[in-house]
Amino acid sequence: MNSDRVLFSLFSRFLSSAGAAVGAAVLVFFLIHMIPGDPVDNLLGEQAAMVDRQAMRKALGLDLPIHEQFERFVLSIADFSLGRSFVHPDRTVASLIAEVFPYTLQLALSSILFALLIAIPLGMTAALRRGTFADTAAMSVAVLGISLPNVWLGPLLVYAFVIVWPLAPPPGLPDATGALVLPTITLGSALMASSARVTRSAFMDVLDSGYILAARARGLPLWRILLVHALRNAAIPVMTVAGMQFGSLLGGAVVTEKIFARPGLGTLLLNAIFQRDYPVVQGVVLTSALLVVTVNLLVDLAYMAADPRLRR
Repeated sequence: MNSDRVLFSLFSRFLSSAGAAVGAAVLVFFLIHMIPGDPVDNLLGEQAAMVDRQAMRKALGLDLPIHEQFERFVLSIADFSLGRSFVHPDRTVASLIAEVFPYTLQLALSSILFALLIAIPLGMTAALRRGTFADTAAMSVAVLGISLPNVWLGPLLVYAFVIVWPLAPPPGLPDATGALVLPTITLGSALMASSARVTRSAFMDVLDSGYILAARARGLPLWRILLVHALRNAAIPVMTVAGMQFGSLLGGAVVTEKIFARPGLGTLLLNAIFQRDYPVVQGVVLTSALLVVTVNLLVDLAYMAADPRLRR
């Protein structure tokens, strides 16, 4: 019964968050129609004849009143097509998103895995050796990761490992062997830094708990204490940070995708903004918001798996 109530609560929160995501997309719909710029100018140029401009506006539905355009937008959500692109009228927005989403998912998964594989050992080491040189060194690495912005680290890695030492493929070849390494390091460095600090704090709290002291008094091996007893109880804050980061990555890593010329949601959104492709902007924003909501729900379910007390 308690589990059913928890699941019902999670489902209610998911529906509420999904409603907020749709509300954000609606807000973007009205805002994007208020900003300067005309999609017709982007498609035909400012020197196009008036008759051609009027025909294009009618073809795109931009001649309709705003409430009828909004009705079309809502219907496009209902049929899951998310409308048709102004730049690629033969393509639905949903098909454009489906085409580039695997690249975003691939980069997000590799970046979060890279971050956690470094952050958790760093945080555990710093917590075990608090106040020592190992603690200072581990947190220095974390601070360094936060201090290196993607817009600087990405070009530096390209210069070092593509131009000076050609060990990685150049940007613009997302399917080449090793093309994921440099974007993963660029995007995962900041994630690693924040996760390491949270891991250290969480392990310090857990290692001072009574059951850890009791396990040490029973003579259990240190690796068993850390991996079996401490890690599971310290995982909640780490999962929270990782889930938030993963959700934001699925929304599109604009800077990293642009530096390495990778397709993805971030690149698709940026190009649509430049091209005044309203349906694509609206569709990507709605998809990104729903992805964040879905990831948050999965993280909540993972909480229950990691800590049985939350089921009650």
